[in-house]
Amino acid sequence: MKDKLIFIGVIGGGEVSPQVAAIAEEVGHEIARRGAVLVCGGLGGVMEAACRGAAVEGGLTIGILPGDNRRAANPHVKIPIVTGLGHARNVAVVKTAQAVIAIDGSYGTLSEIGHALQSGIPVIGLDTWSLSINGKANDSIITADNPTDAVSKAIELINNRQ
Repeated sequence: MKDKLIFIGVIGGGEVSPQVAAIAEEVGHEIARRGAVLVCGGLGGVMEAACRGAAVEGGLTIGILPGDNRRAANPHVKIPIVTGLGHARNVAVVKTAQAVIAIDGSYGTLSEIGHALQSGIPVIGLDTWSLSINGKANDSIITADNPTDAVSKAIELINNRQ
């Protein structure tokens, strides 16, 4: 329904290049411009850049933190959620989202992609992992051409599921 909040997860590496950070920041801008809530792991890299982009647009950002200290959140997280779960908090990040945008990333990002796909949560990829099963390409990760395309696809998939 149009009157309900839309939650979009943004996942990716904690340490990224300036180019990847710029992509993540634009994703954050787009999420906020469209009135959606940005959910992430709350720390640095892709998470901080996306939150910064959303914050500039006045968007709502939720950071689901691995530790016990809400002050560990990046400065652009409006709602820090402490878990004390370490990497296990990755499940909470993707389960809170209705769609996930994966940007770049390493094995933590891959685990989040796996949890999302296993839960039936769509994953849109921007320069991130690709999957294959038994040597055959698997198209479970929906590729996007740019940040605007990624957010558009996420919102469309969410609206089609409601």
